Amino acid sequence: MRESLGTALSSKALTRRNLMRGTAVGAAAAAGAGALSACAPSAGGEGGGKNTLTIMAPENEFSPEFLKNAEKELGVTIKRVEVDPTKLTAMLASGTAPDLVRGLGAVETPYVVSRDLALPLDDYFAKSELLKEDDIDPVNDVWRFDGSVQGQGPRYGMAKDYSQDAMFWYNTALFDAAGVAYPSETEPVTYDAWLDMGKRLTQKDGDTVSVYGLSAGGLGLFLGLTNMVASAGGSLFSDDLGTVDFSSPEGQQALAWYLEYARARVGFSPVEPNADGWDWPPYQTSRLAMSWSGYWFGGAIAAEAGLAETSRLAPAPTMGAERISPCYGATGYWIPKASKNHDAAWQLFEWFMGGDPAKERAAGGWGMPSLMSLRADLPTGTAAQAQALATQEAEAEYFKVLSFTPYVKVEALDAVLNQYLPDAIDGDATAASLADTLNTDMNALLAEGKELVK
Repeated sequence: MRESLGTALSSKALTRRNLMRGTAVGAAAAAGAGALSACAPSAGGEGGGKNTLTIMAPENEFSPEFLKNAEKELGVTIKRVEVDPTKLTAMLASGTAPDLVRGLGAVETPYVVSRDLALPLDDYFAKSELLKEDDIDPVNDVWRFDGSVQGQGPRYGMAKDYSQDAMFWYNTALFDAAGVAYPSETEPVTYDAWLDMGKRLTQKDGDTVSVYGLSAGGLGLFLGLTNMVASAGGSLFSDDLGTVDFSSPEGQQALAWYLEYARARVGFSPVEPNADGWDWPPYQTSRLAMSWSGYWFGGAIAAEAGLAETSRLAPAPTMGAERISPCYGATGYWIPKASKNHDAAWQLFEWFMGGDPAKERAAGGWGMPSLMSLRADLPTGTAAQAQALATQEAEAEYFKVLSFTPYVKVEALDAVLNQYLPDAIDGDATAASLADTLNTDMNALLAEGKELVK
């Protein structure tokens, strides 16, 4: 199962201390990492560890069997620890930093770089025979940060695979049953037209919804709104990434759209939570007509023959004149500066990203490979797989890095949204009044985070 960036948080009142916890933890980790990196021996140096790597990774990516194969291939011992931000902080501060860490390049790169946690990898990439610059998909620019702009500067990591996450899947059988025309496979629908389709596709029996027309939760509320604002020609973040502004015309447009979507009860929201936790169960059982999920979702669809026949992938909707199609995750790995085994960590990183494991991931169809040369390994055996890949490849032209702030984690900003959206949706709040509240709380968090990384 794909891990969601936007796990629903409690709508109960949240203190600023709790929301800032991730930032404070990051600052503490930075202090520990800075001290450690100055004295950390290189791989094979004094202090041991040259034959043992510690990785922070989920078991579904580094299973016991996979670890055995990796150890045999690379001639090292690998210890896996579960992904846990609190544990990572403790390990960095105690001098036992992991050697490889799983992360979300699109939203975490500025955060770890600004705290001097991540090792720049340009020198390694320059010498690599597996990961060549002209073969690396441009989506991996989200793993670059020059201190001011994401997408520029050194590379600090790489995606194991990716999707352009503002695209959406739809079930043609439910469209046929409702008499709704299919969206174009080449031209984006507008958000307004998308919502209209969602309303027409929703089936209700009194107050009970049997089929939701549209799930617009995607991989997180804040990221979805960020994309909408960018598509309308604006930016939620200021140029220095230190503040947000929902009161701009583009910000108002995005909030107004989301309020209309949530109030229409055509899909999941903070007041209409998804009991399954993610879109696959309702989509699998034909209780959801459109899912705001990228190419990766096709990996699940392909296993259901009947559903695969009726599923299609569509371009990312547009809110204004600018057609963009971002990546919200780019889930991959980075090497901590405080690691004592940089060279051995890179050896594992390189093999995992460009060797046989990368080829096997591409063949599974659970995401686009980070190396363009591996696109030939993507599955096209069914009409649905061929359609999805063709749509995805055409969408690549519209990829754009949306710079994320280095000062707080996306979870903190999602928490603010989840705190205020329920009352706004159920009440008569306007986009303008909601914007003022969001600006106040989010900018206070960003200001505190900025102070911590000065």
